[in-house]
Amino acid sequence: MGLWRQLRWRIIAAQMLVVLVGVVTLIVTADLLAARTVDPALLPVFEQAVLQALVVAALAATLVGLGASLLLAREILRPLRQLAISSRRIAKGHYDERVAVPVSDELRDVAQSFNQMAEALAQVEQQRVTLIGNVAHELRTPLAGLEGYLEGLLDGVLPGDPETISAMQHEVRRLRRLVDDLQHLSRVETGQVAIHPQVFDMVALAQRIVAQLRPQIIERRLDIVVDAPDGAVLAYADPDRTAQVLLNLVGNAICYTPEDGCITLRVRGDATCVQIAVEDTGIGIPAEALPYLFERFYRVDPSRSRASGGSGIGLTIARHLARAMGGDITAASPGIGKGSAFTLTLPRGQGDAGGEHDKMSARIHADATDCHR
Repeated sequence: MGLWRQLRWRIIAAQMLVVLVGVVTLIVTADLLAARTVDPALLPVFEQAVLQALVVAALAATLVGLGASLLLAREILRPLRQLAISSRRIAKGHYDERVAVPVSDELRDVAQSFNQMAEALAQVEQQRVTLIGNVAHELRTPLAGLEGYLEGLLDGVLPGDPETISAMQHEVRRLRRLVDDLQHLSRVETGQVAIHPQVFDMVALAQRIVAQLRPQIIERRLDIVVDAPDGAVLAYADPDRTAQVLLNLVGNAICYTPEDGCITLRVRGDATCVQIAVEDTGIGIPAEALPYLFERFYRVDPSRSRASGGSGIGLTIARHLARAMGGDITAASPGIGKGSAFTLTLPRGQGDAGGEHDKMSARIHADATDCHR
């Protein structure tokens, strides 16, 4: 029974069965034809000749079938055996393992799928290692600050006044924000964030976001414009999650746009989708950085981002939320010093937005014009 479970012997047995059926069929057919067509006096001679021919043919068919079975089994089993060996090596952590691609179409598809899986596992492992390193790095900075303050207090170098306590509290808040962001990212990536889609007016939402961030805009001496068509532009998504995404995008634009710059929220819609682009006249993004903007902890300028308190995962969370709502986020920039644009795309909504559209002008800043290039 142990040999029968092996594919090699099953292929050989199948070939031998074909030979046996062929020989028996020839014998039966020859006897029937001989009884009808051959002279009875010559029948024994004819039968002996046929039997000798069948023996030779059976031996030749057996040898050829056996050889073909062995070659076929080798052609099939060698790639499968390599897949098994490589699978065990990947299970032990050797994610660079790959298998040779056979000639046959079916086995080539299996080998290519295996190599794609191995490549995906290698990328996941690399992301895991990078994530651990980034988290450790992000934790090290506020912890080092806290340690320095505590050592200064213990040695009497720093006074225990409200200013020192406030500085320590700032570092603790940075740690808390990082932990909260990581927890939120984990929930978003695993699909544990509830999405409640409904039809809403994207123009009204953009105006609300601008009003909410107006103190920061005034403080940074920026102009901001909502460029939208007259009337409502209806989207079908979760308005709260959409607001969360836009707060992140506009907040980033405020951080990276110098004084007297301009931010434009451009709302457009067609028959299938709604787009809102957050465009700025800020520091811009180099072309080589664009593909990595939505990766965890990626920063175009690490020192500047860390000084501003960002954790480096806000865009990652924003893209996951957009995709959970059936949309996406893309980034574009002409280059350093030429501004950037982040475009949120969501499904188009149909029907009533659930309230009367705000009649105020889409231009939030009365004196501003469309200031983006």
